[in-house]
Amino acid sequence: MRWISENLGSILVFLVLVCIVVLIVRQLISDRKHGRSSCGSGCASCPMSGSCHRHK
Repeated sequence: MRWISENLGSILVFLVLVCIVVLIVRQLISDRKHGRSSCGSGCASCPMSGSCHRHK
C-alpha cells in the first residue's frame, strides 16, 4: 500500500496515457472500417491509393 501511495502520480499519468492510446486506436480502427484514410490528402497522386481504400 505504501508503494501505491508513493507512486500515485506516476500511476495516474500512466493510466491517462493508456486511455488516450486506446481511444486513438479505436478511432483508427473505426475510420478504417468506414473507408476513411488518415493521410489527409487526395489519393490522385498517392502511389498507395489502391491499397488504402476498398473499391466499391
